[in-house]
Amino acid sequence: MEIRQDTNKCTLAYVDVATRTGYTAGHCRGSGSVGDKDGNVVGRQTVFRDNTPDGATVSTDHDISDWEAIALAPDVQINDVLPSGRSLSFDPAIVPQQGQRVCHFGVVTGESCGTVEAVNNGWFTMANGVVSQKGDSGGPVYVLTDDGRAVIIGMFNSTWGQYPAAVTWSKTDQQIREEVISASAGIASAAPAPGAPPPA
Repeated sequence: MEIRQDTNKCTLAYVDVATRTGYTAGHCRGSGSVGDKDGNVVGRQTVFRDNTPDGATVSTDHDISDWEAIALAPDVQINDVLPSGRSLSFDPAIVPQQGQRVCHFGVVTGESCGTVEAVNNGWFTMANGVVSQKGDSGGPVYVLTDDGRAVIIGMFNSTWGQYPAAVTWSKTDQQIREEVISASAGIASAAPAPGAPPPA
């Protein structure tokens, strides 16, 4: 799905149907409101991480975080189905591996498939057919399993040199969970202790 935030056009990577949360690349973030291609508000940016380096190259040991969580509006119909008709799921046992066959979906280029070129520090590069253009950022990178599933393993980040790159979904999921725990702890620490007098 195409999403727009201020002047940024990107691709929605994944929808957690249970929590009504959508995910895209952190560098797609805007001032808060998230719309679709027709200008309808579909949600609101809640939290993000983005340390994507500027420039055309990056060191393979650079730790890249690039994600944004979107609270989807109550009136928005949601699903976890790719345009191809396959349901997109997450399986922590399936992670990027060099040479693995993968596909990427972006709202500009559609679906393209190739292989994982290299696995780095929380991100990986792709080759042999995976293509991307501006607007495809945030799109899902997934494997098609023998049992007919599409399993997300990454979220499109950028192109480094000649290689399209994605942040690893398992690491992104871990960071999102840490962020939620941290936010919950902040709320809990801000709440008065039971029996404490109200703040003045």
